[in-house]
Amino acid sequence: MSRLKIATPNKAQLTVERLYKDLERRIIASPPGLCPVDLQLSFLKMCHAQTCGKCVPCRVGLGQLQNLMEDVLAGKATLKTLDLIRDTASDIVDSADCAIGYEAAHMVLAGLEGFREDYVYHIEHGGKCSCHITQPVPCVALCPAGVDIPGYIALVKEERYADAVKLIRKDNPFPTACALICEHPCEARCRRNMIDSAINIRGLKRMAVDNARANTVPVPEKAESTGKKVAIIGGGPGGLSAAYYLELMGHHAVVFEEKSKLGGMLRYGIPNYRFPRERLQEDIDTILSTGVEVKLNTRVGNGEGEISYNKLHEEYDAVYIAIGAHTDKKIGIEGEDANGVMSAVEMLRRIGDDDMPDFKDKTVVVVGGGNVAMDCTRSAIRLGAKKVGIAYRRRQTDMTALPEEVEGAIAEGAELYSLKAPHKIEADENGNVTALWVEPQIIGPIDAWGRARPIQADVPLLRIPCDIVVVAIGQGIETRHFEEAGISVKRGTITAMSDSEVKDVHGVFAGGDCVTGPATVIRAIAAGKVAAANIDEYLGYHHVVPCDVEIPPVSYEDKEPCGRIQLSEKEAGERKTNFDAFECGMTKQEACQEAGRCLRCDKYGYGSLKGGRAAIW
Repeated sequence: MSRLKIATPNKAQLTVERLYKDLERRIIASPPGLCPVDLQLSFLKMCHAQTCGKCVPCRVGLGQLQNLMEDVLAGKATLKTLDLIRDTASDIVDSADCAIGYEAAHMVLAGLEGFREDYVYHIEHGGKCSCHITQPVPCVALCPAGVDIPGYIALVKEERYADAVKLIRKDNPFPTACALICEHPCEARCRRNMIDSAINIRGLKRMAVDNARANTVPVPEKAESTGKKVAIIGGGPGGLSAAYYLELMGHHAVVFEEKSKLGGMLRYGIPNYRFPRERLQEDIDTILSTGVEVKLNTRVGNGEGEISYNKLHEEYDAVYIAIGAHTDKKIGIEGEDANGVMSAVEMLRRIGDDDMPDFKDKTVVVVGGGNVAMDCTRSAIRLGAKKVGIAYRRRQTDMTALPEEVEGAIAEGAELYSLKAPHKIEADENGNVTALWVEPQIIGPIDAWGRARPIQADVPLLRIPCDIVVVAIGQGIETRHFEEAGISVKRGTITAMSDSEVKDVHGVFAGGDCVTGPATVIRAIAAGKVAAANIDEYLGYHHVVPCDVEIPPVSYEDKEPCGRIQLSEKEAGERKTNFDAFECGMTKQEACQEAGRCLRCDKYGYGSLKGGRAAIW
C-alpha cells in the first residue's frame, strides 16, 4: 500500500479556483461611487468566511463587527456604536491568531478613520447613504472629462466615425490626442471585466479619429457673441480646451503662449513617435476654427518685453491660468551640474522644437520610472545612442509608467537598472559626465498605499559608465510672478477651488498642472472644460454646448466571452530607428468586434436606473 500520493486538483477544487477568478473580476469591475461602508462590510464578510474559526477573535469578533456595521447601514446604530466598532476591531488586531483576522479588523479601523463622515451620515439619516452618484456608468465616471464613452463606441460599431468625433468633442476638444496618448483611466472599472477584460476604449476612439480626420468634422454652431473677453495664460491642452468652449459659448478667448507654437506638453513633452505633430495640429486647427485668438511668443511676467498679469486682469472680463508644469526638478546629488546632465523637460522640449540632441554612439542613463522617463529612454534610442539604461530606485512592477511603455522600451534595447538609487554623478577633469554612481536597494516595508518602499542595501555602490544622464523625476511650475501679484500659491502650485476659481481674487480661475501638479492630458482637458463652464456662469450666462448626435439603439445579441483586441505595433527593430508613429490602428473587423463587446451600461442595469448619460453639462 502506498505511503504517499501525488496530489491532483479534483473537480470541486477547480470549480473553487474558477469562482475565485470570477470574484477577482467582479472586484476589478466595481464601479466608482459605491458606499464605502457597504463595500467595507462586504470585504469583512468575505474575510470572515476565509478564517479557520479556531480562535475567538476571528470566529466571534469578526461576526460582531459585521452585526455592528449592519446596524449602521440599517439606521439602528448611534454614535456610541462607532466607539464600539473601534474598540472591537482594536481588540481583534491585538489578539487574532492569523493574518486574516488581523488584516480584516485593521481594514475596519482604516475605514473608520478614512471615511468616518460616511458612518456618521448613515447614523444621523436613518441608514441613508451620503454617496450621491451622478454618473453610474463606470467608464464615464472615471473619465475626468466625462466623455460619453458608450455612445461613441456604439457609433464606431455602426461606422459613423464623424458622429463619434462630434460626440467626443462635446466634452473633449482633443479627440485625436486622447486617441493616441491618453492613459485611458476609463478602462479601469469597465464592467466587461466581469466577463473577460476591459473594452479597448482608446483603440476604438482612435478608430473614429483615423477614419474621420478630426479637422474635417465641423464644430458646433457658436452662440451669439456676448462681447466678453477672456484671457487664457497657456496654450496647452487645458488652456486651449477652455478657449474652445468659451468661443462656442459666445465669449472671445485670447490665448497667451510664451513659446512659438501651441500645444504645451502635447508638443514639448510627448515625442513624435507616440504623437505625430501633424495629428496634434488636427485638434489645434479645429479649436482655432472657432475664432480663438492666439498671441505666441508672449510671456506673462514682470520682465522687459513681458505682459503683466495685472494688466490682463484689468483689461479682460476674466482670466484663466493654465501654465502647465514646464520647469525641471533636480535630484540633489553631487555632480549634477556636470556637462552631459540634462533634464527630461529640456530634452523633450528640444525634440519638440526639432533641435535634436546629439546622442550618436553615446551611453545614456535615464533616471526615473514614469512615462516621461520612458519617453526620454525611447527617444534616446532613436537619437542613435549606443546604449541606454534606466536607473530606478524601485522595482519594475512599481514603476508609474504604463506597463506597455516599459515593455516597449525594453523591447527596443533599453536596460533596466531596478532598485538602483542615484548617489552621485562622476565627471572627468573637463567636467564631462563619465559615470552615474548608484546605491543598490532592497525592497522594504509596504506604505499606506500598498507600495513597497526601497531601503539601502548593505553592499558597495555601483558604477554605471555613461556619457549622458537624463533626469526624469518630475516637473515643477513657475508661479513666482503670480504669487507676487497676489495669487495664493501653496507648495509650488496655485491654490484654486474645485470650480477652478482662485479664492479671494475676483474673476480669476486656474486649472490643470499649475493647480494639481504634473498630471495627465485628459485631466488638463477636464480642468479647461470645468473652467469654461464656470467662467460662463461668472460672466452671467448659462450656455449649453450643443451636440445633435443620435446614439444608436442597443442590440439584443448575447455577450459571449471574447478576447480583447490589442493595437499592434511596428516591430521593435524597425521602429527604434526613427521617430515615425509606431502604433497601428484597428481594422474595421477588429473595431466592430471590439465595439460589440460593450455591455451598454448606459442602457442596461444601473445605468438605466440612474439616467445613463448626461446629454449636456
